[in-house]
Amino acid sequence: MPIRVCACLLLMPSVSIIVPCYNEQQTIGLLLSAIDAQTYPRSEMEVVIADGLSVDGTREAIARFAETHPGLPVRVVDNTERTIPSGLNAAIRASTGEIVIRLDAHSRPYPDYVARSVEALEAGKGENVGGVWEIRPQDEGWQAQSIAVAAGHPLGVGDALYRHATSAAYVDTVPFGAFRRRLIEQVGFFDETLLTNEDYEFNARILQSGGKVWLDPAIRSVYFARPTLAALWKQYWRYGFWKFRMLKRYPQTLRWRQALPPLFVLGLTVGLLLSLWLPVLRLPYALVVGGYLVVLFLAGLRAAAQQKKLFLMVGLPLAIVTMHVAWGSGFLGSIFSTLGVGRNG
Repeated sequence: MPIRVCACLLLMPSVSIIVPCYNEQQTIGLLLSAIDAQTYPRSEMEVVIADGLSVDGTREAIARFAETHPGLPVRVVDNTERTIPSGLNAAIRASTGEIVIRLDAHSRPYPDYVARSVEALEAGKGENVGGVWEIRPQDEGWQAQSIAVAAGHPLGVGDALYRHATSAAYVDTVPFGAFRRRLIEQVGFFDETLLTNEDYEFNARILQSGGKVWLDPAIRSVYFARPTLAALWKQYWRYGFWKFRMLKRYPQTLRWRQALPPLFVLGLTVGLLLSLWLPVLRLPYALVVGGYLVVLFLAGLRAAAQQKKLFLMVGLPLAIVTMHVAWGSGFLGSIFSTLGVGRNG
């Protein structure tokens, strides 16, 4: 029996877990502890963290963990560009594993995350495989809890299966992702000209090359949402801004959930201006805006009743409005900046 076990272990592919991070002192320890608790043999795993020169004690937290957990190899490389795609590429270049698994400093994978990801790749399910996020709040404040609920709500994320899928399927993208190192030779590294949406663009190249992207809800991780509405606004504005840049290259990847926020913001703005000029449009405009707010209020009311948290009556609508308007504004801002609107000369 021991001989068979050793033979099996020898056949298990080596895994490099790559993590881009910057000033993640609060959550990096949770991630590393979750990696250390994986059911996959630690002897076959390494962690490579591409740090954007953090100044909040992140590196010290990583060093303390590495010192107290010598069985899990953890390395830190500098990400001088301080962007997510540059960090991913730096970590990939510094890693050695046959399989690369991307994780986030805001995440906490389930104990079988690595094992299930490797199993899916070994079974030939896809060139890139991933699972479902469980959104959790970073703290106990009402904003953080409301944002966590909104980030998993259908009104907030539409048909994004990686937020609520219950069955495995082929998809256009997955969060994080696990793939064989040789995939980089086929489709290239992450695009460093896209400061976000780099994972979606990477998956688009996989699909264009004839590959498949597989989502399995059994592959699960916890993702800690932004703690405040201001932080949520910055996050979703950035998402929208860089989504347009990505869609310029791959217009066929546009999904209805991505088109709605910019159309909504454009409609709100144009509708308001027209209603000020044409009084006959004021009532229809008010009905549309009022209807939208009523739907959000009812969603908040239901969430408050289900979770017995009264603040969700207001917090959930505020978080969803922030997501919609910030994403749509960022998308439109990207269009205008591309067209040169507002430039001098």
